[in-house]
Amino acid sequence: MTRKWDQADDITQEVFIKVYRNLYTFRNESSVKTWILTITRNMTLDYRRSAFYRKVTLMDFLAPSAESSSAEQAVIDKMAVNDLWKMVLRLPVKYREVLILYAHYQLSMKEMAQILGVTEGTVKSRLFHARKKMTKLKESHSHGAD
Repeated sequence: MTRKWDQADDITQEVFIKVYRNLYTFRNESSVKTWILTITRNMTLDYRRSAFYRKVTLMDFLAPSAESSSAEQAVIDKMAVNDLWKMVLRLPVKYREVLILYAHYQLSMKEMAQILGVTEGTVKSRLFHARKKMTKLKESHSHGAD
């Protein structure tokens, strides 16, 4: 949601501090995973609204990668994954959220609806449109690479 790895790392640290401090408030109305993802989403939205986010842009940096048996294959795989994530990050937030919750966190429609505060029908609709937009982005990317 932040489009920047370092900001996401900062938010993740803050989420786990908040979870640790407030674990006693967990009411078992949903899974722990859903509870933590809801906290994460809310903290991310708060972060994006904050003055710090609007006024300060942190520079991205390259992280060293681990060696693998086939350097060529590792580079090809990483490029494919990076390209896919770049496409996901180009989507509007409401589509990006459902794709990340569905594909990365493997949440059910009901869990996603709880986290996002919308109906399951809205989640299904957003997921449908997100997939449609991703297909268009992939097609335009593959035609641009030819």
